[in-house]
Parts: sequence; C-alpha cells; structure tokens
Amino acid sequence: MIVILKKDPDQRQLDSLKAWLKAKGIDVHESTGIHQTILGLIGDTTTIDINLLNALEIVEDVKRVQEPYKKCNRKFHPEDTVIKVGDTQVGGGTLTMIAGPCAVESEEQIVSIAKLVKASGATMLRGGAFKPRTSPYSFQGMREEGIRLLEIAKAETGLPIVTEIMDASQLDCFENVDVIQVGARNMQNFELLKVLGKMDKPILLKRGLANNYQEFLMSAEYIMAGGNEKVILCERGIRTFETYTRNTLDIALVPSMKQLSHLPVIIDPSHAAGKYALVPSLSYAAVAAGADGLIIEVHCDPEHALSDGPQSLKPKLYDEVAAKCRSIHAVVNGGAV
Repeated sequence: MIVILKKDPDQRQLDSLKAWLKAKGIDVHESTGIHQTILGLIGDTTTIDINLLNALEIVEDVKRVQEPYKKCNRKFHPEDTVIKVGDTQVGGGTLTMIAGPCAVESEEQIVSIAKLVKASGATMLRGGAFKPRTSPYSFQGMREEGIRLLEIAKAETGLPIVTEIMDASQLDCFENVDVIQVGARNMQNFELLKVLGKMDKPILLKRGLANNYQEFLMSAEYIMAGGNEKVILCERGIRTFETYTRNTLDIALVPSMKQLSHLPVIIDPSHAAGKYALVPSLSYAAVAAGADGLIIEVHCDPEHALSDGPQSLKPKLYDEVAAKCRSIHAVVNGGAV
C-alpha cells in the first residue's frame, strides 16, 4: 500500500500517522521527492482502513500495490535512485562505464588495464578475483590475492573497484571493494542476499540466466529489505534456444525496469555476446535504450587470457566503443554530439 501525501504536509500530523502505522506492525518507507512525498507501507496492510487514511488532512490518495516487490517498486519511489560510488555515481543521467578483465591475472596485467580503461573514460574498474566456473578444472581466480591486486590498481588510478562475491564467508576480503557484484548463478542465493542487505555498500545484482523480471526484482527486494537500498540491476543475457551467442541480450529489460523500478540499470554486453565482435553493437543498443551504464570486459592479450578471452575487447577497440557510447548517450539525453 502507498499513501500519497499532500504538498508540504504538517510534520506533527505526519509523525503521528507514522507512529500509528508502526504501532500496527507496519514498516513505513518514506520517499520525499521534489513535488511529492510518498509513504510505502510494508507488512499486513489488510488491517488498515483505506477510507480512514483518505480522510486524513495530510493525505491526497491511497493505493494498494499488487506486486510482491515493494522497496524496489517505482510506485513506492517515483524518482530514480542515484547511487554514489567514490567520486562518481550510477544513475541520475550519468553514463557509468565499468571496464576491466574478466579475471585478475597479475599485478602488471590489472594495473596496466586499469590505466588504459581510465584513459578511455571508464569510471570504475572490474576484475574477477573469485571466479565461478562451469568446469572445476578451469581457472578459479586468484581469490584473496586478486582482491589485493585490485586494491593496488585502485591506488594507482583512483578507480573504484567492482568484483564478484561467491559466498558470505568471503566478506572480510571485500572491506575495500567499492561495489560488490552478485553473479547470475547467485541471484537467488537468498542467504547471501540477506547478508548483503545488512551492508552499507553498493551491490551490483546480475540477472539469472533463466529468471523473469519479477524474480529479478524479488532478489533486489531481498537486499533492500535488509536495509541496503544501494542496488544496481545488471542484465547480462539469458539462456534461450539460440547457440550462436553465449546468451541472448534482453534489451527490453532496460525500458521495462525503468517502468517497474527506480533502481539504476546497467548492461553487460560481454557475457551476453560471448564474442568480442558483437560487444560494440550491443553496447550501442543498450545506451540507446536508456541504460545507466555498461560493464565491459577488456584485456590487453585476450588470446592468452585465463578467462573469457573471446569476449574481451582490446584497449584500442574499447576506447572507440566508449567514445561512441558517450555520443549516443548525449543524443538520447537531448544533448549535442
């Protein structure tokens, strides 16, 4: 249920209303925008008399929300959420460019790539330290050492770092990580999501390879229900009957999530394509569709990469793609090229 308040509501009446609702066991989520304040009521609202709420002097309208996701629902929070990360942000009209290798392989590798992608306009550095691999015989990542090397690259370039967590037991290693990524395989690892919900750190949540929009948003809801509202949604392609690409990029997710949720949405064209030659076009389509950012894999020597080399861009190509993405973003947002 949402309660839409009249402009400039009397504070004493508002405090009294919230106290009354909380006494009934209702969690009140207040969203104050430029023109309107909305109270999102979470809990057993069947005991709340809508007519009684409508009769209050400070209330303009009351509506029941049918969707099971509440905190990430745009009805609860009409204005877009903007998430601050270091000196940059995700959302709010910014095109966030996250780039780096699939896996951290050495200090020289990650530092050199970090410097190159920063020169191309990247605002965050990605790199896998803990690697979920289909085969137990594949490179599993450098683990704690990989995060240490990411921290060195951050110190060298100033770029905030984004890396994936596999299990809650690894949290101590992520103290200096700026954005914690939850991979597609862990999208419905609800116990992990609950733990991340207790943190005050941005979470980049990737959609599962076979999950629909509601399931995706319910996973975001798990994190937000714990108190952490810094969630970034990421589409990385879903599994379909097509085998030419690694996954099928669902570009319709971008405008759909903009309608359903207030959370920022970014696209991972690398995992969607599985082939570097397709990454530029998918990136352009994502920006044109209104995505808040891109997370792209970049490697100086993809032919010898320890993980996902075929889908990684070389730095020169990434530089061209990033520049064109910024141009498209400017056009989409009404600016000059």
